[in-house]
Amino acid sequence: MKEILVLAEHRQGQWRDITFEMLSKGRQLAESLGSEVHAVVLGKGVANSTEALRPMAHRVLLVEDERLEVFNSETYQTVLAQLITERRPLLTLIGHSTLGMDLAPNLAIQLKMPLATDCIGVDGKEGSFVLTRQIYGGKINSTVSFNKPGPYLLTLRAGAFPVVQKESLQGDVIPLPSPLTDGILAKRFLGYVEAALSDVDITQADILVSVGRGIKGPENLPLVKEFAEAIGGTLSCSRPVVDKKWLPKGRQVGTSGKTVKPKVYIAVGISGAFQHIGGMKGAGTVIAINKDPKAPIFGVAHYGIVGDLFKIIPALKEKAKELRQR
Repeated sequence: MKEILVLAEHRQGQWRDITFEMLSKGRQLAESLGSEVHAVVLGKGVANSTEALRPMAHRVLLVEDERLEVFNSETYQTVLAQLITERRPLLTLIGHSTLGMDLAPNLAIQLKMPLATDCIGVDGKEGSFVLTRQIYGGKINSTVSFNKPGPYLLTLRAGAFPVVQKESLQGDVIPLPSPLTDGILAKRFLGYVEAALSDVDITQADILVSVGRGIKGPENLPLVKEFAEAIGGTLSCSRPVVDKKWLPKGRQVGTSGKTVKPKVYIAVGISGAFQHIGGMKGAGTVIAINKDPKAPIFGVAHYGIVGDLFKIIPALKEKAKELRQR
């Protein structure tokens, strides 16, 4: 069977969003190949948490061991290497996260498997796969494929694949024995060091109003913030605004900031550098406001307004207030 394995990623008892994105994409690929998608869960005391994965997987393969309680690339590699060797899946998906970037290269070397990293597109084609990756710092999307037969290993970029709701699979949870021994590890877990919390989590917002250098100065931020509040949105920004210290780093959208997937994303005075677009292209609806009709942001926007934001934003704010009072 052309099985597809997905490494479920969790941290401190919470499933990471990339897990569901990979399961959704894995199911799509499995359906096109007449195959099944199986989630792989490594941990300790996580059996009850697998209920969240069962609707999206034909099976959930569970390996529990106290040495898997927290991520360690050595222990994860040992378990995954044995699983892949025994099951011979056609495709194994791992998130392109700090976990995946630490784990996938060494795993691919050990198993002598072809590896493609940071994929933003995956399509099955005649028993192989056509992959989309960004090159030259994200300026160009390249389409590539493997030049040898599978099995293959891929890491997928977070936020690049939507979670498509489908009929529940209610996959069985299959406990598997741990292959780990008491060997000495070169690495050991010391503890989590949390980043300084921002005043708001922009990744959880349904509506984001994002400002760029077109706002001209911090004195104009209240104008856009009031508009965001009028429509029930949250204020975010592009990198130049953070570099100028007009807003904190926690508000930044982009490849060097946060990847967001709001229902509505309104870009105000943002030209649309590829680093910024890479962090918000998963938004449901993108609306751009910019005085430059050739700004790259219009290339990804569903709706665009060409004009002076200092005239447009006040008008939109007043209209939003009128609608809310009805």
